[in-house]
Amino acid sequence: MFKNVIVRRPSKSMVEGITSAPELGKPNYELALKQHDNYIEALKSCGVEVIVLNADERYPDSCFVEDVAVLTKTCAIVTNPGAKTRKGEEKEMIDTLKNFYPEEKIEYIKSPGTIEGGDVMMVGDHFYIGLSERTNEEGAKQFIKALEKHGCTGSVVPLKEVLHLKTGLAYLENNNLLVAGEFVDHPTFDQFNKILIHENESYSANCIWVNNKVLVPEGYEKTKEVIEGAGYEVVLVDTSEYRKLDGGLSCLSLRF
Repeated sequence: MFKNVIVRRPSKSMVEGITSAPELGKPNYELALKQHDNYIEALKSCGVEVIVLNADERYPDSCFVEDVAVLTKTCAIVTNPGAKTRKGEEKEMIDTLKNFYPEEKIEYIKSPGTIEGGDVMMVGDHFYIGLSERTNEEGAKQFIKALEKHGCTGSVVPLKEVLHLKTGLAYLENNNLLVAGEFVDHPTFDQFNKILIHENESYSANCIWVNNKVLVPEGYEKTKEVIEGAGYEVVLVDTSEYRKLDGGLSCLSLRF
């Protein structure tokens, strides 16, 4: 169960954030703010305390706080983002993390290693790490070493199509795993109860489990139905403006 969630308000500069889908257009900043408000309220409805950090205009993608740290029961790992324009974001999270973790429980990924939290999926005390354009083998190696120091384990999953591991996967606890695209038949995940996402709704694979509820992007009815069919209460959140920056529900928070 999660007690705390950290989010960062979107900056006005978010309209210049990284995107692989320019055809969707630039985000509407005012609408993005409203969607962020609703996201925070959805999280609070799951019984967590939400720590809201101020917007940082220096970093257009800084609302996607998931990428700059991975928070576990035993330690916090500050990442080293693989996207050049995001270098430095991780440093702005450290003081906040020190409110929850003692110094000896905070680990740091160092260059030439790179890793982003969107490539890390927690399943109990084991962490799956996607090798992507943003996360390299050296970053994964350092990450696993840090995990093992604090009693956890990790393994790597080379990616072929998606930006981040959690672009196509979401662990919903109780051995239930949302899967889309390249992960549908991926042997690494055969031990899970796979909940398949329709190919036309692949974006919605990026859901988050928060204390027995599942936050699901608004507008993906088939995904909503299969998650409800698996016995979960669904909370819908509109993320249309964040999708324009390759972002989803998990990207917008650190949950611990």
